[in-house]
Amino acid sequence: MTPDPASELLALLTLKFTPGLGPRRIEALRRHFGTAQAALRANLAQLRQVEGLDARSVASIGQAAAAQKAEAELTQAAQKGVTLLGRGLPEYPAALDALGDPPPVLWVWGEGGAALLSGLDTVPRSIGIVGTRAASPHALALTRTIAGELAGAGVLVVSGLARGVDTAAHLAALEAGGPTVGVLGSAVDVIYPRENHHLAGRMTLLSEYPLGTGPAQHHFPSRNRLIAALSAGVLVVEGERKSGSLITATHALDCGRSVFAVPGRAGDPRASGPHALIRDGAVLTETAQDILTELGWGETAPAAPLDLPPEQARVLAALQTPATLDDLHAATGLSVPDLQTALVMLQLSGLVYEVGGRWSR
Repeated sequence: MTPDPASELLALLTLKFTPGLGPRRIEALRRHFGTAQAALRANLAQLRQVEGLDARSVASIGQAAAAQKAEAELTQAAQKGVTLLGRGLPEYPAALDALGDPPPVLWVWGEGGAALLSGLDTVPRSIGIVGTRAASPHALALTRTIAGELAGAGVLVVSGLARGVDTAAHLAALEAGGPTVGVLGSAVDVIYPRENHHLAGRMTLLSEYPLGTGPAQHHFPSRNRLIAALSAGVLVVEGERKSGSLITATHALDCGRSVFAVPGRAGDPRASGPHALIRDGAVLTETAQDILTELGWGETAPAAPLDLPPEQARVLAALQTPATLDDLHAATGLSVPDLQTALVMLQLSGLVYEVGGRWSR
């Protein structure tokens, strides 16, 4: 019998707010009893039969405080325009079935975001793109090209909204007219890093953390497993051997997903992660077509012309050769603050970079 969605969502949230219960234990309860509601109705003897639960967590199930927190969370989410997707309910993305510890509840923000995620089947037409926050100019430019071409071919781009490669991937997907999903290590109403607040407002945001939760170091490895599971494959652009990007690739393999890696310059620590992945069998990737071919998704579409704000377009047109800030000020006629803003946005997009005080495309 299909549970009532509203009641089941409230029950899942109640378990989420119950001390001692993480995603794996909540999933065990849901599978054992069939629904979260049934788990909350179970007596102590029945709960003790669930594998993986200790005495303390069993005793905490059914506390009134957890139910009150769940009701308050639903009210706050409705006020903020945030949609909640519950495990076992029709809207929950089937792609997360690949995880042994799927989140009991997902928080989703963004127009059409819930429908977008609900459509992610067991093998979704989406690619996770990850890499270092301190990416090289070449890596940012290549990320932008690959992500834009993938989006143009109808592929959903998934990343983590971090600085560097993540930001370039999200921006390129949006500029190509495609949707993109940012999986956060904080709540959907706590944007991190703060400079990506404007970018976040243009895309779908996803989190497994309740509203108001700030970023924490241990959230990000957990976040990475969602990026992997929501994607048919993960592309690592740059990253050291011990980095979040490599953790995401490991999660991808655990989920039965493909791993793609961009080769870099020998001796560059940022290339050590992708090179290790390639040695271990990852698909060497230089273009979006490498990914599309590997997954049997066809050909890339012709790149769409850039649709930049007038100030950014003027700066880009002036950068036929490397130029200083003073050179660009004279060439564009823009005020210094407007010029600096345009350069920052172009740099975040991977379109320009700065070395030794000179800007280049």
